[in-house]
Amino acid sequence: MREQALALVAGIADPGQALCLLREYVQALVLRSLHECEAFRPLAFVGGTALRFLFGLPRFSEDLNFSLVSADGYRAKDWMAKVKRDLTLAGFSAEVTWNERNVVHAAWVRLAGILREAGLAGRPEQKLAVKLEIDTRPPAGARCERRIVTRHETFLLQHHDLPSLFAGKLHAVLTRPYAKGRDLYDLVWYLSQRPPIAPNLTLLQNALDQSRGRRGHAAAEWRKLVRARLRALDADAVARDAAPFLERPRDAELLTAKNLMGLLRDDRGSEAG
Repeated sequence: MREQALALVAGIADPGQALCLLREYVQALVLRSLHECEAFRPLAFVGGTALRFLFGLPRFSEDLNFSLVSADGYRAKDWMAKVKRDLTLAGFSAEVTWNERNVVHAAWVRLAGILREAGLAGRPEQKLAVKLEIDTRPPAGARCERRIVTRHETFLLQHHDLPSLFAGKLHAVLTRPYAKGRDLYDLVWYLSQRPPIAPNLTLLQNALDQSRGRRGHAAAEWRKLVRARLRALDADAVARDAAPFLERPRDAELLTAKNLMGLLRDDRGSEAG
């Protein structure tokens, strides 16, 4: 599998795209390992990487994010040990670190040597890293689905449905202390879908209450709230953040306040939860 990873990026002129493809290959191996552990009984796959693997978002992502659905069967330390074992058997020099001191449990998967072999690093000590995060106290209200996915490997995923994933993205857009280009690119993707996707307002409200308190934002006013966040948008900064992760880097030019405001004024989609 190490050889397959190197073959995947051989001849790619853009080192940024090659790095994204290589990281995604490792993400697929990790997801396959978690599938074999039956980790997707207590976990749901969420976030931008879920949107890419499950729904074809044309944007690469760095992290693997999960939401705890049930504490029954949650054995993350055992899962991480298997991830390391599987990656080692696949020919990688792997190390996996685990931290469960916070509500969001986190692991780092680091592979030594592969970046140098792929011609993507000048120093042999540079490592390819993939971060995993598991929210052990997620807001209530998400709806889950299960689907078989084939991307380099084949595995079964439990994941939030599209309206719930949309709610998670809106929560990030509304609460992150800075405008992140990748968030706004995903927002463009959601708002451009036909038929329109309505966010899971129950989940969004619970997430806003959890992070901002019950006297905070009203989820039903999400269009108004997003517009308010966009008024101080630095389009150049968000484009620079998003471009390295896009299959078509020039799509970052779409991330202007004018374009986003236009999508937010499109009332063809329902705002029902």
